[in-house]
Amino acid sequence: MPGDLVLEVRDLKTSFQLHKQDYRVLHGVSFEVARHETLCVVGESGCGKSVMTLSIMGLLPENATVQAQSIRLDGQELTALSPRQMNKVRGRKMGMIFQEPMTCLNPLLTIGRQMTEGLKLHLGLGKEEARRVALETLKQVGVSNPEERLRQYPFQLSGGLRQRVMIAMVLSLNPRLLIADEPTTALDVTIQKQVLLLLRQLKHQLDAGVLFITHDLGVVAEIADRVIVLYAGVKVEEGGVRQIFEQPAHPYTIGLLAAVPNIKSEGYTLSPIPGTPPNIAQAIEGCRFHPRCGRATDICREQAPALRALAPGHSAACHHLEVRP
Repeated sequence: MPGDLVLEVRDLKTSFQLHKQDYRVLHGVSFEVARHETLCVVGESGCGKSVMTLSIMGLLPENATVQAQSIRLDGQELTALSPRQMNKVRGRKMGMIFQEPMTCLNPLLTIGRQMTEGLKLHLGLGKEEARRVALETLKQVGVSNPEERLRQYPFQLSGGLRQRVMIAMVLSLNPRLLIADEPTTALDVTIQKQVLLLLRQLKHQLDAGVLFITHDLGVVAEIADRVIVLYAGVKVEEGGVRQIFEQPAHPYTIGLLAAVPNIKSEGYTLSPIPGTPPNIAQAIEGCRFHPRCGRATDICREQAPALRALAPGHSAACHHLEVRP
């Protein structure tokens, strides 16, 4: 239902100007995120996952151009907002959890100073109230000795604790949308499991939606409700997590799954996708995946495929698809 949607993105296109030439990274990507839903976006490095999230957040450099028919967050149209108005939306209505907290946390400021700044700015809380909320939020995300942590600096915390602090900073402002960009990549398996469980819990506590960016299909299987597969800035497949894993349709999706280790199958061998993603500096005719695809025919080299519905909630962009009832 439209009223249950937290984020609606229509025809998102992002390009960068380098040496007076425009390089298109995203080519008309559309998707939605509902309340209490985790939408995972997967694909190889360089496919446009992070650029997509930064386009939505308005955090790209000046040489970037972002165009979209619509980007609506909890019913509010973001494309019409000024940079000053976007500053009020970021953090308050949507929060981002980055891959490496040390690139976001100020090494010269205590955790308490950094956590309370956002609460004072966005919620107008006083010093004591902001500190109380910071303490409660750290407890909520499972940080031990929260009062001591508030006095510490980022370098004094482990990687897992720093990531929990980042999540607490986002959580404390009660955003409608959580954007997580590879938040568990730098963590060991045990801590990764804890962080994923925490994110699953938070989307219900906040009455929020989660946009989760990753290249790890094991993480996708554990946390996703729906999945989008990006390739070279184009959405090539979208579906429920079971549809993607049990009935993948696009050759690229099938290739990604075949490249995942399977410890349950004796004698299983990995099948890497041949070739490399295309160079965005070069014009690409036809399907963007055709140089690496074993199904490619003349039409694939000449004409870009449109997304086609395969089943309710499941679509893919390929000229050679079997439509299921």
